[in-house]
Amino acid sequence: MKGLQTDYGIAADGIVGPETLKVLNLGPGDRARALAVALERRRWLERTPPATRIDVNTAASQLRYYRDGVLVDQRKVIVGEPGRETPALSSPIYRLVANPTWTVPKSIQNGEMANVDDAYLQEHNMVLRDGWIVQQPGPSNALGLVKFDMANDQAIYLHDTSAPGLFDRSQRHLSHGCVRVEDAIGFAQMLADDQGVTEAWQTAQASGEMQFVPLPRRIPVRLLYENVYVGDAGKVAFRTDPYGWNDPVAEQLGFERSAARRAEARDIDIGP
Repeated sequence: MKGLQTDYGIAADGIVGPETLKVLNLGPGDRARALAVALERRRWLERTPPATRIDVNTAASQLRYYRDGVLVDQRKVIVGEPGRETPALSSPIYRLVANPTWTVPKSIQNGEMANVDDAYLQEHNMVLRDGWIVQQPGPSNALGLVKFDMANDQAIYLHDTSAPGLFDRSQRHLSHGCVRVEDAIGFAQMLADDQGVTEAWQTAQASGEMQFVPLPRRIPVRLLYENVYVGDAGKVAFRTDPYGWNDPVAEQLGFERSAARRAEARDIDIGP
């Protein structure tokens, strides 16, 4: 039972709870369908990906870092909740941002934060600037202590978090679309060391203010959606279809729609 739960990204407690029961109700046809969709998605990818890259599997909430074709690091991530899905895209990291500020998007400012008062802003280290709510640098910042700036037009990036306890969850589709990285400070240090900008990064960190550290070589990032993939020790791992993105592909391949479980995110915070 624990092996099955591990395969599907459920807390491996050996207890047949609601989440596990939904997976137990899946049949061989559901798995064959998932495999077919996964193979079709792989067919869309370039045959020879960059040897040094970061792959984020949003279906499994997992990050893998490859250096010169070798997997050197993997860690948990938190990705977009259903309705605010992290998009599938390729976009490079071009700089590290130490002690970032967070300019609250208008969608959040006019939504979840529409009725906040001055006391709330002060408590959360936020100020109003030209009509925008801006959270100042610090450990309570929603971006945490490091942001990995990426070159894309969708305002999607990797970052730290002020709520690291959420990484303990088996279901980590909880954000507004950006990717929160487990131990992001350690990951930033690894990238800085690999890029030869260790001293610049550590100086920026120690300043306590927002500082930018350009990377000499951009690092390609692929945001992938793979709910069937090759996991540790070469074993095929299954996850559910958290965004429901498999249905359109499966139907084009001749399969019927599936009743497989999707992510059921719970509102946790208002971070990106």
